[in-house]
Amino acid sequence: MAGGITDTGELYSPYVGLVYMFNLIVGTGALTMPKAFATAGWLVSLVLLMFLGFMSYMTTTFVVEAMAAANAQLRWKRMEKRKEDDEDEDSSSGVSDSDVLLPDGYERAETRPILSVQRRGSANIFEITERVEMGQMASMFFNKVGVNLFYFCIIIYLYGDLAIYAAAVPVSLMQVTCSVTGNHSCSVGDGTKYNDTDKCWGPIRRIDAYRLYLAAFTLLLGPFTFFNVQKTKYLQIMTSLMRWIAFILMIILALIRISRGQAEGHPSMAQLSGIRNLFGVCVYSFMCQHSLPSLLTPISKKKHVNKLVLLDYILILAFYSLLSFTAIYCFRNDTLMDMYTLNFTNCEIISVAFIRYFLGLFPVFTISTNFPIIAVTLRNNWKTLFHREGGTYPWVVDRIVFPAITLIPPVLVAFCTHDLESLVGITGAYAGNGIQYLIPAFLAYCSRKDTQLVFGSGTVNKHLSPFRHSFWIVFVLIWGFSCFVFVTANIVLSESKL
Repeated sequence: MAGGITDTGELYSPYVGLVYMFNLIVGTGALTMPKAFATAGWLVSLVLLMFLGFMSYMTTTFVVEAMAAANAQLRWKRMEKRKEDDEDEDSSSGVSDSDVLLPDGYERAETRPILSVQRRGSANIFEITERVEMGQMASMFFNKVGVNLFYFCIIIYLYGDLAIYAAAVPVSLMQVTCSVTGNHSCSVGDGTKYNDTDKCWGPIRRIDAYRLYLAAFTLLLGPFTFFNVQKTKYLQIMTSLMRWIAFILMIILALIRISRGQAEGHPSMAQLSGIRNLFGVCVYSFMCQHSLPSLLTPISKKKHVNKLVLLDYILILAFYSLLSFTAIYCFRNDTLMDMYTLNFTNCEIISVAFIRYFLGLFPVFTISTNFPIIAVTLRNNWKTLFHREGGTYPWVVDRIVFPAITLIPPVLVAFCTHDLESLVGITGAYAGNGIQYLIPAFLAYCSRKDTQLVFGSGTVNKHLSPFRHSFWIVFVLIWGFSCFVFVTANIVLSESKL
Protein backbone atom coordinates (compact mmCIF):
# COMPACT_ATOMS: atom_id res chain seq x y z
CA MET A 1 0.00 0.00 0.00
CA ALA A 2 2.81 2.30 0.80
CA GLY A 3 5.52 3.02 -1.65
CA GLY A 4 5.54 3.40 -5.38
CA ILE A 5 4.79 1.24 -8.35
CA THR A 6 5.30 -2.47 -7.92
CA ASP A 7 5.38 -5.37 -10.31
CA THR A 8 2.02 -6.28 -11.75
CA GLY A 9 2.57 -9.99 -11.31
CA GLU A 10 1.17 -12.88 -13.34
CA LEU A 11 -1.88 -11.97 -15.42
CA TYR A 12 -5.20 -13.76 -14.96
CA SER A 13 -8.59 -13.73 -16.68
CA PRO A 14 -11.42 -11.33 -15.73
CA TYR A 15 -13.40 -14.17 -14.13
CA VAL A 16 -10.47 -15.19 -11.94
CA GLY A 17 -10.24 -11.54 -10.90
CA LEU A 18 -13.96 -11.65 -10.06
CA VAL A 19 -13.36 -14.64 -7.74
CA TYR A 20 -10.36 -12.95 -6.10
CA MET A 21 -12.39 -9.81 -5.47
CA PHE A 22 -15.26 -11.82 -3.97
CA ASN A 23 -12.81 -13.57 -1.62
CA LEU A 24 -11.24 -10.25 -0.63
CA ILE A 25 -14.53 -8.53 0.25
CA VAL A 26 -16.23 -11.49 1.97
CA GLY A 27 -13.98 -11.70 5.01
CA THR A 28 -14.11 -11.29 8.77
CA GLY A 29 -16.72 -8.52 8.63
CA ALA A 30 -19.32 -10.99 7.33
CA LEU A 31 -19.06 -13.00 10.56
CA THR A 32 -20.29 -10.02 12.60
CA MET A 33 -23.08 -9.10 10.20
CA PRO A 34 -25.82 -11.49 11.52
CA LYS A 35 -25.60 -9.96 15.02
CA ALA A 36 -25.72 -6.45 13.51
CA PHE A 37 -28.77 -7.46 11.42
CA ALA A 38 -30.54 -8.72 14.52
CA THR A 39 -29.90 -5.54 16.54
CA ALA A 40 -31.02 -3.16 13.77
CA GLY A 41 -34.03 -5.08 12.41
CA TRP A 42 -34.29 -6.99 9.14
CA LEU A 43 -35.94 -4.27 7.02
CA VAL A 44 -33.58 -1.47 8.07
CA SER A 45 -30.63 -3.83 7.67
CA LEU A 46 -31.62 -4.92 4.16
CA VAL A 47 -32.20 -1.36 2.93
CA LEU A 48 -28.94 -0.09 4.44
CA LEU A 49 -26.99 -3.08 3.11
CA MET A 50 -28.24 -2.50 -0.44
CA PHE A 51 -27.59 1.24 -0.29
CA LEU A 52 -24.07 0.86 1.11
CA GLY A 53 -23.34 -1.83 -1.48
CA PHE A 54 -24.35 0.63 -4.21
CA MET A 55 -22.18 3.37 -2.68
CA SER A 56 -19.21 1.03 -2.42
CA TYR A 57 -19.59 0.01 -6.07
CA MET A 58 -19.67 3.67 -7.11
CA THR A 59 -16.47 4.52 -5.26
CA THR A 60 -14.83 1.36 -6.63
CA THR A 61 -15.38 2.74 -10.16
CA PHE A 62 -13.84 6.03 -8.96
CA VAL A 63 -10.67 4.18 -7.89
CA VAL A 64 -10.51 2.31 -11.22
CA GLU A 65 -10.77 5.65 -13.04
CA ALA A 66 -7.98 7.14 -10.89
CA MET A 67 -5.80 4.06 -11.57
CA ALA A 68 -6.20 4.63 -15.32
CA ALA A 69 -5.39 8.35 -14.97
CA ALA A 70 -2.28 7.53 -12.91
CA ASN A 71 -1.10 5.05 -15.54
CA ALA A 72 -1.61 7.66 -18.26
CA GLN A 73 0.42 10.28 -16.40
CA LEU A 74 3.26 7.86 -15.67
CA ARG A 75 3.29 6.75 -19.32
CA TRP A 76 3.38 10.37 -20.49
CA LYS A 77 6.21 11.27 -18.09
CA ARG A 78 8.33 8.40 -19.45
CA MET A 79 7.71 9.53 -23.02
CA GLU A 80 8.70 13.07 -22.03
CA LYS A 81 11.86 11.71 -20.38
CA ARG A 82 12.79 9.77 -23.50
CA LYS A 83 12.18 12.86 -25.62
CA GLU A 84 14.47 14.96 -23.42
CA ASP A 85 17.17 12.26 -23.50
CA ASP A 86 16.97 12.09 -27.30
CA GLU A 87 17.34 15.87 -27.54
CA ASP A 88 20.35 15.81 -25.22
CA GLU A 89 22.04 13.25 -27.45
CA ASP A 90 21.38 15.14 -30.67
CA SER A 91 20.25 18.72 -30.00
CA SER A 92 20.96 19.81 -33.58
CA SER A 93 18.61 17.39 -35.34
CA GLY A 94 15.16 18.64 -36.40
CA VAL A 95 12.34 16.48 -35.15
CA SER A 96 8.71 16.77 -36.23
CA ASP A 97 6.13 17.35 -33.52
CA SER A 98 3.92 14.76 -35.18
CA ASP A 99 6.45 12.06 -34.29
CA VAL A 100 7.17 12.84 -30.65
CA LEU A 101 5.80 14.78 -27.73
CA LEU A 102 6.45 18.46 -27.19
CA PRO A 103 9.68 19.21 -25.26
CA ASP A 104 7.88 20.79 -22.34
CA GLY A 105 8.43 19.56 -18.75
CA TYR A 106 5.73 18.49 -16.39
CA GLU A 107 5.40 22.03 -15.02
CA ARG A 108 4.46 23.38 -18.44
CA ALA A 109 1.96 20.56 -18.88
CA GLU A 110 0.12 21.80 -15.82
CA THR A 111 -1.02 24.85 -17.79
CA ARG A 112 -1.08 23.70 -21.43
CA PRO A 113 -2.45 20.47 -22.92
CA ILE A 114 0.05 18.19 -24.66
CA LEU A 115 -1.95 17.72 -27.84
CA SER A 116 0.59 15.41 -29.42
CA VAL A 117 -0.21 12.75 -26.85
CA GLN A 118 -3.31 11.95 -28.83
CA ARG A 119 -1.21 11.48 -31.97
CA ARG A 120 0.99 8.99 -30.14
CA GLY A 121 -1.98 6.70 -29.51
CA SER A 122 -4.46 8.02 -26.97
CA ALA A 123 -6.45 4.78 -27.18
CA ASN A 124 -3.87 3.08 -24.98
CA ILE A 125 -2.68 6.01 -22.88
CA PHE A 126 -5.20 5.14 -20.14
CA GLU A 127 -4.56 1.38 -20.21
CA ILE A 128 -4.08 -0.02 -16.68
CA THR A 129 -0.85 -1.99 -17.04
CA GLU A 130 1.14 -0.91 -13.98
CA ARG A 131 0.09 -1.37 -10.37
CA VAL A 132 -0.16 2.04 -8.71
CA GLU A 133 -1.15 1.71 -5.06
CA MET A 134 -3.48 4.21 -3.40
CA GLY A 135 -0.58 5.85 -1.56
CA GLN A 136 1.15 6.50 -4.89
CA MET A 137 -2.07 7.90 -6.38
CA ALA A 138 -2.50 10.18 -3.36
CA SER A 139 1.05 11.47 -3.90
CA MET A 140 0.32 12.12 -7.57
CA PHE A 141 -3.06 13.83 -7.26
CA PHE A 142 -3.22 15.33 -3.72
CA ASN A 143 -1.26 18.15 -2.13
CA LYS A 144 0.93 17.56 0.93
CA VAL A 145 -1.97 17.99 3.39
CA GLY A 146 -4.11 15.57 1.39
CA VAL A 147 -1.33 12.96 1.30
CA ASN A 148 -0.85 13.17 5.08
CA LEU A 149 -4.61 12.87 5.68
CA PHE A 150 -4.70 9.83 3.40
CA TYR A 151 -1.96 8.07 5.36
CA PHE A 152 -3.58 9.04 8.65
CA CYS A 153 -6.87 7.47 7.50
CA ILE A 154 -5.28 4.27 6.16
CA ILE A 155 -3.15 3.86 9.30
CA ILE A 156 -6.16 4.23 11.63
CA TYR A 157 -8.07 1.71 9.54
CA LEU A 158 -5.23 -0.81 9.64
CA TYR A 159 -4.90 -0.33 13.40
CA GLY A 160 -8.61 -1.12 13.74
CA ASP A 161 -8.16 -4.15 11.47
CA LEU A 162 -5.32 -5.49 13.61
CA ALA A 163 -7.28 -4.87 16.84
CA ILE A 164 -10.25 -6.82 15.43
CA TYR A 165 -7.98 -9.68 14.39
CA ALA A 166 -6.09 -9.65 17.71
CA ALA A 167 -9.41 -9.94 19.60
CA ALA A 168 -11.21 -12.39 17.29
CA VAL A 169 -8.68 -15.22 17.61
CA PRO A 170 -8.50 -15.25 21.46
CA VAL A 171 -12.30 -14.89 21.70
CA SER A 172 -12.83 -17.96 19.50
CA LEU A 173 -10.25 -19.97 21.42
CA MET A 174 -11.70 -18.89 24.78
CA GLN A 175 -15.28 -19.75 23.80
CA VAL A 176 -14.39 -23.17 22.41
CA THR A 177 -11.91 -24.33 25.04
CA CYS A 178 -13.77 -22.96 28.06
CA SER A 179 -16.91 -24.82 26.93
CA VAL A 180 -15.03 -28.04 26.30
CA THR A 181 -13.17 -28.10 29.62
CA GLY A 182 -15.79 -26.50 31.89
CA ASN A 183 -18.97 -27.82 33.41
CA HIS A 184 -21.01 -26.38 30.54
CA SER A 185 -19.58 -28.54 27.76
CA CYS A 186 -20.97 -27.91 24.26
CA SER A 187 -23.03 -24.93 25.40
CA VAL A 188 -21.31 -22.00 23.65
CA GLY A 189 -24.20 -21.38 21.32
CA ASP A 190 -27.10 -22.41 23.54
CA GLY A 191 -27.99 -18.89 24.56
CA THR A 192 -26.37 -19.01 27.99
CA LYS A 193 -24.75 -15.68 28.79
CA TYR A 194 -21.34 -15.87 30.42
CA ASN A 195 -19.54 -13.07 32.20
CA ASP A 196 -15.83 -12.47 31.86
CA THR A 197 -15.49 -13.33 35.56
CA ASP A 198 -17.06 -16.79 35.17
CA LYS A 199 -14.74 -19.75 35.68
CA CYS A 200 -13.07 -21.38 32.70
CA TRP A 201 -10.55 -23.95 34.01
CA GLY A 202 -10.42 -24.29 37.76
CA PRO A 203 -9.38 -20.92 39.22
CA ILE A 204 -8.80 -19.43 35.75
CA ARG A 205 -11.57 -16.99 34.74
CA ARG A 206 -12.80 -16.56 31.17
CA ILE A 207 -11.18 -13.13 30.88
CA ASP A 208 -7.90 -14.64 32.12
CA ALA A 209 -8.12 -17.36 29.47
CA TYR A 210 -8.83 -14.71 26.82
CA ARG A 211 -5.76 -12.70 27.83
CA LEU A 212 -3.58 -15.80 27.94
CA TYR A 213 -4.62 -16.61 24.38
CA LEU A 214 -4.02 -12.98 23.39
CA ALA A 215 -0.51 -13.16 24.84
CA ALA A 216 0.19 -16.41 22.99
CA PHE A 217 -1.23 -14.95 19.76
CA THR A 218 1.02 -11.87 20.13
CA LEU A 219 4.13 -13.91 20.89
CA LEU A 220 3.55 -16.29 17.97
CA LEU A 221 2.51 -13.82 15.26
CA GLY A 222 3.91 -10.52 16.57
CA PRO A 223 7.54 -11.24 15.51
CA PHE A 224 6.43 -11.35 11.86
CA THR A 225 5.89 -7.58 12.13
CA PHE A 226 9.67 -7.18 12.38
CA PHE A 227 10.28 -9.02 9.10
CA ASN A 228 8.90 -9.06 5.58
CA VAL A 229 6.18 -11.57 4.79
CA GLN A 230 4.17 -12.08 1.65
CA LYS A 231 0.91 -13.90 1.06
CA THR A 232 1.73 -16.88 -1.12
CA LYS A 233 -0.55 -18.23 -3.79
CA TYR A 234 -1.08 -21.51 -1.91
CA LEU A 235 -1.85 -19.76 1.37
CA GLN A 236 -4.51 -17.69 -0.42
CA ILE A 237 -6.02 -20.80 -1.96
CA MET A 238 -6.12 -22.60 1.41
CA THR A 239 -7.75 -19.72 3.32
CA SER A 240 -10.24 -19.08 0.51
CA LEU A 241 -11.23 -22.74 0.47
CA MET A 242 -11.72 -22.79 4.25
CA ARG A 243 -13.78 -19.59 4.08
CA TRP A 244 -16.11 -21.02 1.43
CA ILE A 245 -16.57 -24.29 3.30
CA ALA A 246 -17.32 -22.48 6.57
CA PHE A 247 -19.83 -20.00 5.12
CA ILE A 248 -21.66 -22.63 3.05
CA LEU A 249 -21.81 -24.94 6.08
CA MET A 250 -23.35 -22.23 8.25
CA ILE A 251 -25.98 -21.35 5.65
CA ILE A 252 -26.91 -25.01 5.06
CA LEU A 253 -27.07 -25.85 8.77
CA ALA A 254 -29.28 -22.81 9.46
CA LEU A 255 -31.59 -23.71 6.56
CA ILE A 256 -31.88 -27.30 7.84
CA ARG A 257 -32.94 -26.08 11.30
CA ILE A 258 -35.47 -23.68 9.78
CA SER A 259 -36.91 -26.39 7.48
CA ARG A 260 -37.32 -28.74 10.45
CA GLY A 261 -39.31 -26.14 12.36
CA GLN A 262 -36.54 -25.60 14.91
CA ALA A 263 -36.11 -21.92 14.11
CA GLU A 264 -36.11 -19.69 17.17
CA GLY A 265 -35.60 -16.25 15.64
CA HIS A 266 -38.30 -13.58 15.58
CA PRO A 267 -36.42 -10.52 14.26
CA SER A 268 -38.01 -7.09 14.41
CA MET A 269 -38.40 -4.90 11.35
CA ALA A 270 -36.49 -1.89 12.68
CA GLN A 271 -34.51 -0.86 15.73
CA LEU A 272 -32.87 2.49 15.18
CA SER A 273 -30.49 2.02 18.11
CA GLY A 274 -28.65 -0.71 16.18
CA ILE A 275 -28.02 1.34 13.04
CA ARG A 276 -24.66 2.72 14.20
CA ASN A 277 -23.01 -0.70 14.53
CA LEU A 278 -24.79 -2.01 11.44
CA PHE A 279 -23.44 0.91 9.40
CA GLY A 280 -19.87 0.24 10.53
CA VAL A 281 -20.19 -3.49 9.92
CA CYS A 282 -21.61 -2.98 6.41
CA VAL A 283 -18.89 -0.48 5.47
CA TYR A 284 -16.24 -2.85 6.81
CA SER A 285 -17.82 -5.78 4.97
CA PHE A 286 -17.67 -4.00 1.58
CA MET A 287 -14.12 -2.77 2.03
CA CYS A 288 -11.92 -3.43 -1.00
CA GLN A 289 -10.94 0.00 -2.33
CA HIS A 290 -7.50 0.00 -0.73
CA SER A 291 -6.62 -3.32 -2.42
CA LEU A 292 -8.05 -2.66 -5.89
CA PRO A 293 -4.71 -1.78 -7.57
CA SER A 294 -3.15 -5.14 -6.68
CA LEU A 295 -6.39 -6.95 -7.49
CA LEU A 296 -7.47 -5.42 -10.81
CA THR A 297 -4.15 -4.55 -12.47
CA PRO A 298 -3.24 -8.20 -13.29
CA ILE A 299 -6.57 -8.77 -15.07
CA SER A 300 -5.68 -9.49 -18.70
CA LYS A 301 -8.72 -7.87 -20.35
CA LYS A 302 -10.15 -4.81 -18.62
CA LYS A 303 -12.62 -3.62 -21.23
CA HIS A 304 -15.65 -4.62 -19.14
CA VAL A 305 -14.05 -4.35 -15.70
CA ASN A 306 -16.82 -2.13 -14.28
CA LYS A 307 -19.48 -4.65 -15.34
CA LEU A 308 -17.55 -7.48 -13.70
CA VAL A 309 -17.22 -5.45 -10.50
CA LEU A 310 -20.99 -4.78 -10.59
CA LEU A 311 -21.65 -8.53 -10.95
CA ASP A 312 -19.38 -9.16 -7.97
CA TYR A 313 -21.28 -6.68 -5.82
CA ILE A 314 -24.64 -8.22 -6.77
CA LEU A 315 -23.35 -11.69 -5.81
CA ILE A 316 -21.92 -10.38 -2.53
CA LEU A 317 -25.20 -8.62 -1.67
CA ALA A 318 -27.09 -11.86 -2.26
CA PHE A 319 -24.56 -13.81 -0.18
CA TYR A 320 -24.65 -11.39 2.76
CA SER A 321 -28.45 -11.33 2.70
CA LEU A 322 -28.68 -15.13 2.65
CA LEU A 323 -26.17 -15.52 5.49
CA SER A 324 -27.81 -12.87 7.67
CA PHE A 325 -31.46 -13.80 7.08
CA THR A 326 -30.86 -17.50 7.75
CA ALA A 327 -29.05 -16.48 10.95
CA ILE A 328 -31.67 -14.10 12.37
CA TYR A 329 -34.52 -16.56 11.73
CA CYS A 330 -32.58 -19.59 12.94
CA PHE A 331 -31.36 -18.10 16.25
CA ARG A 332 -32.95 -15.77 18.80
CA ASN A 333 -31.55 -12.24 18.83
CA ASP A 334 -30.12 -12.63 22.32
CA THR A 335 -28.30 -15.85 21.40
CA LEU A 336 -26.52 -14.57 18.29
CA MET A 337 -22.80 -14.27 19.01
CA ASP A 338 -20.54 -11.41 17.88
CA MET A 339 -18.61 -14.03 15.90
CA TYR A 340 -21.39 -15.96 14.12
CA THR A 341 -19.33 -19.15 13.78
CA LEU A 342 -19.56 -19.64 17.56
CA ASN A 343 -23.33 -20.23 17.29
CA PHE A 344 -22.53 -23.58 15.70
CA THR A 345 -20.41 -24.97 18.53
CA ASN A 346 -23.44 -26.24 20.45
CA CYS A 347 -23.96 -30.03 20.50
CA GLU A 348 -27.74 -29.59 20.04
CA ILE A 349 -27.18 -27.78 16.75
CA ILE A 350 -24.35 -29.92 15.40
CA SER A 351 -23.76 -33.44 16.67
CA VAL A 352 -20.57 -33.97 14.63
CA ALA A 353 -17.67 -32.84 16.80
CA PHE A 354 -15.34 -32.19 13.84
CA ILE A 355 -17.76 -29.66 12.28
CA ARG A 356 -18.25 -27.93 15.65
CA TYR A 357 -14.53 -27.47 16.12
CA PHE A 358 -13.95 -26.51 12.49
CA LEU A 359 -16.51 -23.70 12.63
CA GLY A 360 -15.55 -22.62 16.15
CA LEU A 361 -11.87 -22.38 15.26
CA PHE A 362 -12.37 -21.18 11.66
CA PRO A 363 -11.50 -17.52 12.51
CA VAL A 364 -8.30 -18.70 14.21
CA PHE A 365 -6.90 -20.25 11.02
CA THR A 366 -7.91 -17.57 8.51
CA ILE A 367 -7.21 -14.52 10.67
CA SER A 368 -3.85 -15.83 11.82
CA THR A 369 -2.66 -15.98 8.21
CA ASN A 370 -3.79 -12.39 7.49
CA PHE A 371 -2.52 -10.71 10.67
CA PRO A 372 1.22 -10.61 9.74
CA ILE A 373 0.44 -9.30 6.25
CA ILE A 374 -1.70 -6.43 7.54
CA ALA A 375 0.88 -5.66 10.23
CA VAL A 376 3.67 -5.39 7.65
CA THR A 377 1.43 -3.21 5.46
CA LEU A 378 0.80 -0.85 8.39
CA ARG A 379 4.50 -0.76 9.27
CA ASN A 380 5.38 0.18 5.67
CA ASN A 381 2.77 2.93 5.65
CA TRP A 382 4.34 4.40 8.80
CA LYS A 383 7.73 4.36 7.07
CA THR A 384 6.35 6.03 3.96
CA LEU A 385 4.54 8.72 5.96
CA PHE A 386 7.73 9.88 7.67
CA HIS A 387 10.11 9.24 4.78
CA ARG A 388 12.04 12.17 3.36
CA GLU A 389 13.57 12.21 -0.12
CA GLY A 390 17.07 10.77 -0.02
CA GLY A 391 16.89 9.99 3.70
CA THR A 392 17.34 6.67 5.46
CA TYR A 393 16.25 5.46 8.88
CA PRO A 394 18.69 4.38 11.62
CA TRP A 395 18.67 0.60 12.20
CA VAL A 396 16.92 0.91 15.58
CA VAL A 397 14.13 3.08 14.14
CA ASP A 398 13.70 0.91 11.05
CA ARG A 399 13.81 -2.52 12.73
CA ILE A 400 12.53 -1.80 16.24
CA VAL A 401 10.56 1.45 16.55
CA PHE A 402 8.29 1.12 13.50
CA PRO A 403 7.37 -2.55 14.16
CA ALA A 404 6.78 -1.73 17.84
CA ILE A 405 4.39 1.16 17.17
CA THR A 406 2.62 -1.12 14.69
CA LEU A 407 2.13 -4.06 17.05
CA ILE A 408 1.63 -2.58 20.54
CA PRO A 409 -1.49 -0.33 20.09
CA PRO A 410 -3.84 -2.98 18.59
CA VAL A 411 -2.75 -5.54 21.18
CA LEU A 412 -3.49 -3.04 23.97
CA VAL A 413 -6.95 -2.36 22.49
CA ALA A 414 -7.63 -6.10 22.28
CA PHE A 415 -6.41 -6.48 25.89
CA CYS A 416 -8.93 -3.86 27.07
CA THR A 417 -11.96 -5.09 25.10
CA HIS A 418 -13.09 -8.07 23.06
CA ASP A 419 -16.39 -6.53 21.92
CA LEU A 420 -15.99 -7.44 18.26
CA GLU A 421 -19.24 -5.83 17.09
CA SER A 422 -18.17 -2.44 18.49
CA LEU A 423 -14.60 -2.77 17.18
CA VAL A 424 -15.84 -3.58 13.68
CA GLY A 425 -18.53 -0.89 13.88
CA ILE A 426 -16.18 1.90 14.97
CA THR A 427 -13.41 0.91 12.52
CA GLY A 428 -15.85 0.82 9.62
CA ALA A 429 -17.78 3.92 10.61
CA TYR A 430 -14.73 6.18 10.92
CA ALA A 431 -11.58 5.03 9.11
CA GLY A 432 -13.54 2.76 6.75
CA ASN A 433 -15.81 5.67 5.86
CA GLY A 434 -12.79 7.72 4.79
CA ILE A 435 -11.20 4.94 2.73
CA GLN A 436 -14.41 3.75 1.10
CA TYR A 437 -16.10 7.09 0.36
CA LEU A 438 -14.04 10.24 0.85
CA ILE A 439 -10.66 9.22 -0.56
CA PRO A 440 -12.06 7.63 -3.79
CA ALA A 441 -14.26 10.69 -4.39
CA PHE A 442 -11.31 13.07 -3.99
CA LEU A 443 -9.15 10.81 -6.18
CA ALA A 444 -11.77 10.90 -8.94
CA TYR A 445 -12.11 14.69 -8.74
CA CYS A 446 -8.37 15.43 -8.66
CA SER A 447 -7.46 12.87 -11.32
CA ARG A 448 -10.10 14.30 -13.70
CA LYS A 449 -8.76 17.79 -13.10
CA ASP A 450 -5.14 16.74 -13.72
CA THR A 451 -6.09 14.74 -16.82
CA GLN A 452 -7.74 17.79 -18.38
CA LEU A 453 -4.70 19.96 -17.59
CA VAL A 454 -2.16 17.52 -19.00
CA PHE A 455 -3.97 15.97 -21.97
CA GLY A 456 -6.60 18.56 -22.81
CA SER A 457 -10.33 18.79 -22.15
CA GLY A 458 -11.18 16.62 -25.17
CA THR A 459 -9.32 13.56 -23.88
CA VAL A 460 -11.58 10.81 -22.54
CA ASN A 461 -10.41 8.29 -19.96
CA LYS A 462 -11.39 4.84 -21.33
CA HIS A 463 -12.03 3.70 -17.73
CA LEU A 464 -14.12 6.71 -16.80
CA SER A 465 -16.62 5.83 -14.08
CA PRO A 466 -20.26 5.34 -15.16
CA PHE A 467 -20.97 7.93 -12.46
CA ARG A 468 -19.07 10.57 -14.38
CA HIS A 469 -21.24 13.56 -13.54
CA SER A 470 -19.79 15.79 -10.82
CA PHE A 471 -23.08 15.41 -8.92
CA TRP A 472 -22.03 11.89 -7.85
CA ILE A 473 -18.73 13.07 -6.40
CA VAL A 474 -20.51 15.79 -4.43
CA PHE A 475 -23.14 13.26 -3.30
CA VAL A 476 -20.48 10.81 -2.03
CA LEU A 477 -18.63 13.59 -0.18
CA ILE A 478 -21.81 14.86 1.47
CA TRP A 479 -22.77 11.30 2.40
CA GLY A 480 -19.33 10.56 3.82
CA PHE A 481 -19.17 13.68 5.99
CA SER A 482 -22.79 13.17 7.09
CA CYS A 483 -21.90 9.65 8.24
CA PHE A 484 -19.12 11.03 10.43
CA VAL A 485 -21.58 13.43 12.08
CA PHE A 486 -24.33 10.81 12.46
CA VAL A 487 -22.10 8.15 14.00
CA THR A 488 -20.43 10.62 16.38
CA ALA A 489 -23.79 12.03 17.50
CA ASN A 490 -25.14 8.52 17.99
CA ILE A 491 -22.17 7.55 20.17
CA VAL A 492 -22.46 10.73 22.26
CA LEU A 493 -26.20 10.24 22.78
CA SER A 494 -25.73 6.57 23.65
CA GLU A 495 -23.04 7.41 26.21
CA SER A 496 -25.14 10.20 27.76
CA LYS A 497 -27.96 7.71 28.51
CA LEU A 498 -25.64 5.46 30.50
